[in-house]
Amino acid sequence: VKKFNVFNTNNLWMSLPAIKRVVEERTLDMEIIVNPKQLDGGVNVIQLETAVGAAMKCFENASGINVPRSRFLPVKKTSDLLLVMSNLYSLDHGSLIMSPLRMFPSTPLVKLGDNHFKKVSAYLARFGSIPDLLELDHLTVSGDVTFGRGVSLRGTVIIIANHGDRIDIPAGAILENKIVSGNLRIQDH
Repeated sequence: VKKFNVFNTNNLWMSLPAIKRVVEERTLDMEIIVNPKQLDGGVNVIQLETAVGAAMKCFENASGINVPRSRFLPVKKTSDLLLVMSNLYSLDHGSLIMSPLRMFPSTPLVKLGDNHFKKVSAYLARFGSIPDLLELDHLTVSGDVTFGRGVSLRGTVIIIANHGDRIDIPAGAILENKIVSGNLRIQDH
């Protein structure tokens, strides 16, 4: 946890003799998952994969452990990463703890557009610092949007930069129950 503060804790602990047995008996029945993807160059491809968790049905006496949300918040997209990196959570003895400063225990709904926020490097480049989300209920961001340092997002915030436009949320801005659309660039002189 000290070296990697964002990680996936999906773990499978399996007996090697049991794996050997199901492979030799050819009873390891794994469904193929068809996963359409788009490469960086815009080429559409199909990734074929299997979900190893689905193989659990092939093993006798298999069991699972449900880790509560207080110990694990899945990070599948940068929208999830924004929540985990924000001031909503802190790490306490290996557990993610929601800030006691948040007035209600629910996690905000965050949707970051795939075109500009999908890759972690692009996502990180769009934030001067991670915004204050303690009072956020819902955030939707679409298009070419950047955030300055010390931004605070509260209530429901929707930011939509139309195709070809750019929105720069200035440092120190407080957006509460706002819809921002069009083109907004504030530059120092």
